[in-house]
Amino acid sequence: MKTLLVGTALAVAAIAPAQAQTFVNVLTGGTSGVYYPLGNALATIYAKAIPNAKTGVQATKASVENLNLLQQGKGEIGFSLGDAVSQAWKGDAEAGFAQPLKKLRGIAGIYPNYIQIVASASSGIKTVDDLKGKRISVGAPKSGTELNARAVLAAAGLSYKDFSKVEYLAFGESVDLMKNRQLDLTLQSAGLGVSSIRDLASSIDITVVAVSPETVKKVNDPAYVSMPIPKGTYKGQDADVPTVAINNYLITHEGVSDDVAYAMTKSLFENLDVMTASHAAAKDIKFEKALDGMPVPLHPGAEKYYREKGLIK
Repeated sequence: MKTLLVGTALAVAAIAPAQAQTFVNVLTGGTSGVYYPLGNALATIYAKAIPNAKTGVQATKASVENLNLLQQGKGEIGFSLGDAVSQAWKGDAEAGFAQPLKKLRGIAGIYPNYIQIVASASSGIKTVDDLKGKRISVGAPKSGTELNARAVLAAAGLSYKDFSKVEYLAFGESVDLMKNRQLDLTLQSAGLGVSSIRDLASSIDITVVAVSPETVKKVNDPAYVSMPIPKGTYKGQDADVPTVAINNYLITHEGVSDDVAYAMTKSLFENLDVMTASHAAAKDIKFEKALDGMPVPLHPGAEKYYREKGLIK
């Protein structure tokens, strides 16, 4: 019996390493958004690229929830807008972070959201200098869009009290009020060609409002960068219009091993075709821009990959 027990113990010890699994939980957003399909694509990639990986995809309320979950170790990688990452690192209670989230580490910058300010042509608005006294919708209270609105308007020297009317509405509701001439403009943080603005442009003449690079610099947050909305993005838009873009990031935490973080980073960039097949937004994921504006320290595993590829010298 003793010999049998020893033999069994040795057999279990021998096979235990082969059975060890690496759990990779991907934190995304709502199932109807962009993060969720991209997260499913990542989980598929990681299941093949990481030895003994058991992957999962979790639908969440997106940026703020993802970062708080990562800080708690309740996920290995998550999607977030760059300004939320900056606010999490600093500990901005108003944005949803009761204390600084110092366990967060960066994997990669991915694709941008554009802050798109769209006015009715009849309002006469062309740039942010024309907004004072107008009627605006800035997104749901404390949503990502509304936090973006506060930052950009402040950089332009404006606060909500400078408007004759401020509504806190979702994209579709904002568009409906503009169609009914109850609002002059809407600010929406989304990917280019967002359906709500396309719908508006098909119903009334619009102006895509310019936000100058000088205004963007005054936001004083590296996650906010100046980028154009290309001409033809919306009906009646016959020229490029400068505005603000905020990069999305893939974020992990310090408890993830260097080997896993390295594999997550490497396999992302080696499988961009899989990402693009899941959602067109992934077309804007560029290796050479992976570190642009990164608001938190890189994970050492990710840093190793970028050094190997020459992005970090």
